[in-house]
Amino acid sequence: MSMSDSAAAAGDASARKPAMSVFERFLTVWVALCIIAGIALGQMMPGAFHVLGNATVAQVNIPVAVLVWLMIVPMLLKIDLAALREVGQHWRGIASTVGVNWLIKPFSMALLAWIFIAHLFRPYLPADQISSYTAGLILLAAAPCTAMVFVWSNLVDGEPHFTLSQVALNDMIMVVAFAPIVGLLLGLSSITVPWDTLILSVVLYIVVPVIVAQLWRYTLLARGGPSALARTLRALAPLSLCALLLTLVLLFGLQGEQIMRQPVVIALLAVPIVIQVYFNAGLAYWLNRRLGVAWCVAGPSALIGASNFFELAVATAIALFGFQSGAALATVVGVLVEVPVMLSVVHILRRSRPWYERAATAI
Repeated sequence: MSMSDSAAAAGDASARKPAMSVFERFLTVWVALCIIAGIALGQMMPGAFHVLGNATVAQVNIPVAVLVWLMIVPMLLKIDLAALREVGQHWRGIASTVGVNWLIKPFSMALLAWIFIAHLFRPYLPADQISSYTAGLILLAAAPCTAMVFVWSNLVDGEPHFTLSQVALNDMIMVVAFAPIVGLLLGLSSITVPWDTLILSVVLYIVVPVIVAQLWRYTLLARGGPSALARTLRALAPLSLCALLLTLVLLFGLQGEQIMRQPVVIALLAVPIVIQVYFNAGLAYWLNRRLGVAWCVAGPSALIGASNFFELAVATAIALFGFQSGAALATVVGVLVEVPVMLSVVHILRRSRPWYERAATAI
């Protein structure tokens, strides 16, 4: 497919797809409100929050498990694993994205955490939470997003078949690569790895949701066709975001006292997260340009390369280290900065399109 054909296909597809909803566009605002509500409610009703925080079975917090399933299953329902057949059509863009997602991003975040959290910011952070903050940042960068990337791709007129096939491939890689990458990086950071809990988290929050979502998708398509799937996705869309926000209220209800003592922690944790988003987006964009990839593929490639599966990160941090851990707080900061930072990347990509296409044509 030529660059002009790809761009035309992407433009036609994007015209048929809805833009970012008001709820999604102002996700940072809702997250901030949930932080305030969680801290206030935690001060008013500490007993109720501690009961929910201690409601665990086999090291799995039941309220969080339910909320995470409500977050993740509707997202995975969008993924058509049959799109894996189309991976070869955009192999250069796929190779760039996979390389950044799985070979660069987790390791660059571990390096940034070591530089900023373990050294530069150490005097301003609670000494007993340094390792936990590092663990949370590693979890945040260990897997790419599987939901919001469709919105980001649409905003840059991305080639829809590439985006779908790339997300489907990432989901399959995540099943086998998430635990080893997290275990390796936590071990290199001298953080004890509870392997049994990590494996259980992968099964509960990746493997089982993927299976359930694909079976549900197959049933909907078999009984009602694409229209039944579309209706279900529309009905479930608010549920995912509401479940995320309820998780944040619960988390900050338990974290509130610590945050009120040191509010600067959130700003300091945001620094390596923001840097790694711009670094990995820029790297993926540059790789695509060097390989002569069409802009309508390079745009979503850069956005997927920079994205974080923050829902999975929050759930795994809670399972491994607990609600009141620095790891859980670090993953939530990722949620807080996600929308404004990714929207800025979208703006940069759109503004640089003429430059990119001139360079790609020259190559």
